[in-house]
Amino acid sequence: MNIKIFALLLIGFSVILPSCKQSPQPLPYLGIKENPDDKPSIPDFNFIDQLGRPVNAETFKNKIYLTDFFFTSCPTICPIVTGQMLRIYEHFAKDDRVAFLSHSIDTRHDSVPRLKAYADKLHINDDKWRFVTGKKEDIFGISKNYMSIVLEDPDTPGGFNHSGYIILVDKDRHIRAFCNGTIPEDVDKLIPKIQQLLDSE
Repeated sequence: MNIKIFALLLIGFSVILPSCKQSPQPLPYLGIKENPDDKPSIPDFNFIDQLGRPVNAETFKNKIYLTDFFFTSCPTICPIVTGQMLRIYEHFAKDDRVAFLSHSIDTRHDSVPRLKAYADKLHINDDKWRFVTGKKEDIFGISKNYMSIVLEDPDTPGGFNHSGYIILVDKDRHIRAFCNGTIPEDVDKLIPKIQQLLDSE
């Protein structure tokens, strides 16, 4: 084949191939649905963060956020999930459109000072990542809206049985994706979905 023709073909393929790449599918709307077209949203909430500040839906206005459920004395999955949340936090540390919300399920012991000490060990920005406490019934109740399991269980190490999910919520409080925060490879798959959501908002 003539070298000039071969070179032209290579240039042609380099132009055509990128255009053949399929755009990622839009992220779904997740949650408890009464019909397939529903877009379930997280209800209003009122909690207190590690600095004693109120945290509510307005706190995350015009932001997407990652959320989970934990407790500071958890001897099992919480340190792993928090480590993965921290990895995502560091990935988006300079993007003000992304926030983080961690709910303590041990409302008896995880006081504001205790949450502050926990947050300080992670060296995070207190405005970007909120560790919150509140009434037990409110935190346990809203966990269902986040598709997470939170149960008191005296037979479980630490006294609580709970999911290790990391959940992605859009600006309108819709759940758009989640991952198992105990599996780094699962978290790897969530990170591009966060960027996809940012690009689509």
